[in-house]
Amino acid sequence: MNIPENQSTPTLNIQGSRLFTRWLQGEQASLVFTTYQAGKIFFVGVKPDGSLSVFERSFDRCMGLAIHRQTLWLASRYQLWRFVNILDPGQLHEGHDALYLPMASHTTGDIDIHDIAIMNNQTPVFAATLFNCLASLGHDHSFRPFWMPPFIDRLAAEDRCHLNGLALDDTGHPRYATLVRRSNVVEGWREHRTGAGILMDVVTNEILCEGLSMPHSPRWHRGRVWLLNAGTGEVGTVDPNTKTFQPIAFCPGFLRGLAFVGDYAVVGMSKPRHNGTFNGLPLNERLEKEQIQPRCGLQVIHTTTGDASHSLILEGVVEELYDVAVLPGIRQPMALGMKTNEIDHILKVDELKPLP
Repeated sequence: MNIPENQSTPTLNIQGSRLFTRWLQGEQASLVFTTYQAGKIFFVGVKPDGSLSVFERSFDRCMGLAIHRQTLWLASRYQLWRFVNILDPGQLHEGHDALYLPMASHTTGDIDIHDIAIMNNQTPVFAATLFNCLASLGHDHSFRPFWMPPFIDRLAAEDRCHLNGLALDDTGHPRYATLVRRSNVVEGWREHRTGAGILMDVVTNEILCEGLSMPHSPRWHRGRVWLLNAGTGEVGTVDPNTKTFQPIAFCPGFLRGLAFVGDYAVVGMSKPRHNGTFNGLPLNERLEKEQIQPRCGLQVIHTTTGDASHSLILEGVVEELYDVAVLPGIRQPMALGMKTNEIDHILKVDELKPLP
């Protein structure tokens, strides 16, 4: 699928592997992913004729995603957005069986929100990376910090350790966080990006795994902690006994964004930047050794075999992704944005009832 940007920028080509759409149909799910580089959120599904459906909207610096029932949360440059699927089961809008309407946004300021997770009580929690903390929303505050690594001595807008990843445990409470480096000085994480990354337990303050290279996207899935060792291009699990990272598969890109559907992991891949942040990583050596070019897109990995079963590759204007999420039970999703007048007249009205 080709998506033209405008006359002054190149087009974007999105191509699924041969059985990608059939796999989505079989899993009865669709996908959503973000690119902060292009400021877009993409919804990927399957049309009634079996072909790939791609729908995109623009939000400034799209980052973390979280799905909770009919609600989708999205982090942008200085706001946290809450979208709601306003379609009832079986209802369609222009052929789409899910229509995500932006119902509300909370102004957080530019605190560099990375991962988002939604607790069982529907409270969003997120990694406020600029402030080296995990936080939630406050009614009268930009955000409400609730955890910092013990080596951080105060709340400061200095991105000292690049705390980027957040995962809930099986009780629905924040439990795991990934950090690029234990540092208590402004942007100190940039000095040691290889082998200095850690996974932390935010309840006990215990280091659960170290020796990682720019870890991202921790997730609790089927009784194990998964994460992306982005600097090596590997997805895998953490062994709680040895406190080591166990790779399951290698993906040819800088990895951010991890979601699960059935027996599969969906991994976001980006082309590494060569501006210093990604230089010198083991990933680059691995790509050179294998004589392959880095890719941007989604890689579908079988969680048992590690096989790269399917893929969705982006070529053109988009070279970096941040997050990916699964929309279960949805075939062909879409969303409304703020740049067209559609949002003026598409409503979801509650039934008439007295005030409590």
